[in-house]
Amino acid sequence: MSALPTFGQRPAVAPISPPLRVAEEVDAPARAEHGQTHAAALAEVRTLCLSRMDPMAVASTPPDRLALEVERLIADIATERRIQLNGREQRSLAADLVHDMLGLGPLEMLLQDDLIADIMVNGPYRVFIERRGKVEISPVRFRDTAHLSNICQRIAAGVGRRIDESSPMVDARLKDGSRANIVFPPIALDGPYLSIRKFAKKSIDFAKLIEFGAMTAPVARVLEIAGRCRLNTIISGGTGSGKTTLLNAMSRMIDPGERIVTVEDAAELQLQQPHVVRLETRPASLEGRGEITQRDLMRNALRMRPDRVIIGEVRASEAFDMLQAMNTGHDGSMSTVHANTTRDALTRIENMVQMGSMGLPSRAIRTQIAGAVHLIVQVERQRDGGRRVTQVTEVCGMEGEVIIMNDIFQLEITGNGPDGRLRGTYRVSRARPGFQPRLQYFGLERAWTAAMEDAER
Repeated sequence: MSALPTFGQRPAVAPISPPLRVAEEVDAPARAEHGQTHAAALAEVRTLCLSRMDPMAVASTPPDRLALEVERLIADIATERRIQLNGREQRSLAADLVHDMLGLGPLEMLLQDDLIADIMVNGPYRVFIERRGKVEISPVRFRDTAHLSNICQRIAAGVGRRIDESSPMVDARLKDGSRANIVFPPIALDGPYLSIRKFAKKSIDFAKLIEFGAMTAPVARVLEIAGRCRLNTIISGGTGSGKTTLLNAMSRMIDPGERIVTVEDAAELQLQQPHVVRLETRPASLEGRGEITQRDLMRNALRMRPDRVIIGEVRASEAFDMLQAMNTGHDGSMSTVHANTTRDALTRIENMVQMGSMGLPSRAIRTQIAGAVHLIVQVERQRDGGRRVTQVTEVCGMEGEVIIMNDIFQLEITGNGPDGRLRGTYRVSRARPGFQPRLQYFGLERAWTAAMEDAER
């Protein structure tokens, strides 16, 4: 009769892995059940906490103090209900509740991250962000569709709008200046969609743009000169390509003594000058009345004795009024437009003027464009996530029915660097610019020549 193995000895035939796998299979449902029980306990604490809080007191309490009081209340409820919550869970739940009551819920942590430029919510469980030019999915989630809907309705209510099935699309601006767009069912098929273009807290100058690789120092110097000698400038590019950032940088070259009137659909410009008048459009009310368009604001801006008019983005028939401003003594006016190239930008402006049903022939519109616009700057978000100036083009005039243009700078991509970033050089045109007399008038002719010589080296 063989002896049984003692502790410390290994049986001859006794596989160890199957019993362990069985144990794991037995433990998995238990862990899942525990997780569901704990989640239900957290939901219970959340519900009880909200039911015991006075909305008036919440609205008048500073966020830091409110977080401490909510955390204390959570601890009391957990003790009362015999729910085990550690300190980290109590602090996390308190922060979530404060964000839900005073902010935008789980999006608050994304809004506080300065590296994030865009937040895109595709329903309650899929939140994407753009960080350093690259789009990635975020771990942030909403509890359910109702949670996301409440946040969207709070954003809309903040600008006096309503978002529901009868009015399923809303543009709004958050308290920090960020732009928000909301789309509700039945148009949105997977729950509410929320897109937020974050407002840059720090203004970016040309030094920063050079550091980021958006342009070289000679290109930045040429754009600085263009701002100082009051060239009418259009910044062209796609969505999220950095048009407004570049416009802000160029606006730093404006003399502090000038009166600037800005016209924007959603206020984003960060002008540093003391004499700035900011105008913003207004959507129609729920009754369909009271809408104020960019064209209305442009007409009014010309009556306000501006030295320069800056339009955040020209989109429709206000393009005609922009050209009128540029052609009637408001030199140095600036705007942005959505287009893929500098040539496309002129075509888009022509089409937008025709949208206003002016009845003007194409040649007359092109002649006005050629007489009004001096410079077009093309910016592009490229495949490595970088935003770069790809063209700086002078509008030279008309030849027959065609607007003549000269690419002062043209970016040519030469390959990828060891860090994965694109590398390129600027092809430079040394043709004498048509605005040479203006450079001489402002005493910037030598500076322009020096910048062009540096660009060729």
